[in-house]
Amino acid sequence: MDKVRAREWLVAPDPDDPALTRAVAGVDHTGAAITTRVPVERPLTLFLNGQEIVTMMTIGDRPECLAVGYLLNQNMLRRDDVIERIDVDRELDVVVVRTPVRTDFEEKLKRRTLTSGCAQGTLFGNLMERFERVVLDADAELRTSWLYALSRKINTRPSVYLAAGAIHGCVLCERDAPLVYMEDVGRHNAIDKIAGWMHLNGIGPRGKLFYTTGRLTSEMVIKCVQMEIPILVSRSGFTAWGVELAQQAGLTLVGRAKGRRFVCLSGAERLRFDADPGEHVAEGASRKGASEDE
Repeated sequence: MDKVRAREWLVAPDPDDPALTRAVAGVDHTGAAITTRVPVERPLTLFLNGQEIVTMMTIGDRPECLAVGYLLNQNMLRRDDVIERIDVDRELDVVVVRTPVRTDFEEKLKRRTLTSGCAQGTLFGNLMERFERVVLDADAELRTSWLYALSRKINTRPSVYLAAGAIHGCVLCERDAPLVYMEDVGRHNAIDKIAGWMHLNGIGPRGKLFYTTGRLTSEMVIKCVQMEIPILVSRSGFTAWGVELAQQAGLTLVGRAKGRRFVCLSGAERLRFDADPGEHVAEGASRKGASEDE
């Protein structure tokens, strides 16, 4: 068996987890009584050692990954910082990341321009510190056969999104294999969870690409570049600044990827057209909330 395919779905959504959704009664367009599932939102307050950093709205799964990924992507933790332990108190909705040496991030907290990310957004000033120094892998490639396979696998995988809608997902992939699929109410949370998972498991960016259900905004581009992942794909569209930053960084940016259609607005030199786009491929299960903010 191909070693890459053997690693598919190392982490995947659990739509049956009762803590992630809630049944709510209502009526439909005909006035008939219905019961539908909706994702939960709960606060999670993050501390770095003794300093409170931020309170995030999240569905509540994998708080350790979310905490570490947030700190890494905000440049409050460096890649070589040692994490002694991570304490999670689910009754208080608190997660504490502890390091042996206190970090200097007070100045970072003063720059509070928020990006266009949903939920609480992201402190923009901190994101750009590393962005301009990153050199992405020029030899990385994206074969269209991989792109079509990933679109099919991800969009038909059981998920909280398929079960309840109103949620975003990010997937770490290698070639045509989806490895780690994280969901949350904000796309920035989902990508931070993957950053945290990669750091805690010692997984590097070489040979990896990102797939997201959300818009290709400046925030998503900046975080992907900071994580040194050279290819970012979405089934949704672009913002102008997201495209501009991708072109500046040399990031391959592919959007509107549905079925065998897509648009590439940056880094097209990494594309390898090895599959016939004219062949019809069914996407499989229909997606709830397809008209929602993706």
